[in-house]
Amino acid sequence: MNKTFTTRHRKVLITFMSTFLLLLQAVLLVGQQTGNTIKTTPIGTTKVWGKLDGISIIGLVQGPAAAVAPLQVACVFEYTEGDIFNPPALPAALNGMVHLDQALKGQVTELRKSGKFEGHYLETLLITPPKGALKAPRLLLIGLGDRHQFNADMMINVGAVALREANRIGVTSFAFASDIKDAGIDSPTALVAGNVTKGIINAYRTQRYLQQHHLASAKPVTKATLLAGPAFFETAGEGIKEAIASFNH
Repeated sequence: MNKTFTTRHRKVLITFMSTFLLLLQAVLLVGQQTGNTIKTTPIGTTKVWGKLDGISIIGLVQGPAAAVAPLQVACVFEYTEGDIFNPPALPAALNGMVHLDQALKGQVTELRKSGKFEGHYLETLLITPPKGALKAPRLLLIGLGDRHQFNADMMINVGAVALREANRIGVTSFAFASDIKDAGIDSPTALVAGNVTKGIINAYRTQRYLQQHHLASAKPVTKATLLAGPAFFETAGEGIKEAIASFNH
């Protein structure tokens, strides 16, 4: 009996190892063919991707619940059951929106599920979290609308809304999390980050114009920090740098 069990156990183990090696070879082959390598950046890494007209665009490897800023901006789609928890959403350990929801004791999900915040495109909701719940004293949710209608170009307007709301609230800096991949949408990281940057800069220039013509208060936003996961930081940075360069042409 023991001998039979051992033999079967060995066969299962051999089969598993063979399958694993085949999968590993396939991954390595794809990497060689595409020339891509998977690179992760340590949590807490920060970098100034560029400056333009008095505003700095900074990258930070961090989730929205743990980023230190006067205002944290996070994006959500219209609610579907379990959308930030179930595949294709990112696993909980890597999912910044899950961490944000947990830090607020499930209130992000409750607000969305109950329809109190429906997440329509460019809809906003300002939240003052309980003291110590987040690293930021205020949280701004921006809606992305129907997940099935999403495209990266929409993020230009989202970036502009983030900057304008930060101005309206009266802060001089804010952190921004798109949370698109957290929700399971396979979005183009560089293009999304670049478009958010374009929206921020466009709105910043409009705000400067208003200030110069005495049509707005003289307390501009001087820093926008775009959050990214460890696997997406460098790719997002390339998109941000390209977006900033496009304003110099």
